[in-house]
Amino acid sequence: MKAEIQTIARMRSDFPTKFGIPRQSGLVEELRSTILFEPDYRNPDALRGIEGYSHLWLIWQFSAAVRQDWSPTVRPPRLGGNTRMGVFATRSPFRPNSLGLSCVRLLGVEDTKEFGTVLHVGGADLMDGTPIFDIKPYMPYSDSHPDALGGFTDHAEDFLLDVEFPPYLLAQIPPQKQQALLGILRHDPRPSYQRDPQRIYGLPFAGFDIRFRVTDQTLTIVEVAKIF
Repeated sequence: MKAEIQTIARMRSDFPTKFGIPRQSGLVEELRSTILFEPDYRNPDALRGIEGYSHLWLIWQFSAAVRQDWSPTVRPPRLGGNTRMGVFATRSPFRPNSLGLSCVRLLGVEDTKEFGTVLHVGGADLMDGTPIFDIKPYMPYSDSHPDALGGFTDHAEDFLLDVEFPPYLLAQIPPQKQQALLGILRHDPRPSYQRDPQRIYGLPFAGFDIRFRVTDQTLTIVEVAKIF
């Protein structure tokens, strides 16, 4: 029997493309996003009691990575993009059903005239417009496992970089977006297989094109341009 799944909401975030999105949720807690429900699901009763939770699970679609076929193995970026692992032993977007799972912090519940009740969340790793299929509360008594093993991620390379952001360029970014942007850059938004110190990358974020290069462990901002 063929299963059907409905989009209940969509994410509104500062990422117009998938480039630069943190590799996992919660890595950059300063990121702010909003969940807007589809018209058929804008019933405030469906959210009754949700403000009692600090975190939520989101089940969503890797909408920029949907493929007709799938591979049983993938090359995780945290292993340099050269080592193959089983797709079900990773969180690769290239999976049979293109489903993603993220844990986000619930920052607020707001009633709006245009979109009904919306959820404001922090630390999300979703592109703007991403379809969300389900929302579930995070349960600390069952969902937290301090003794859990992280597989290859326990020993993977640390991606954190030093960021040199000239003050006159940083000043062009709205103050409420600056810490989130710095967090994204520290986590090295480049594809793992690209390590050319002369290459200039462009990261679209919050309406700006952030251009940078990376030499050794230092990321240097070279230009900030408004996207019109």
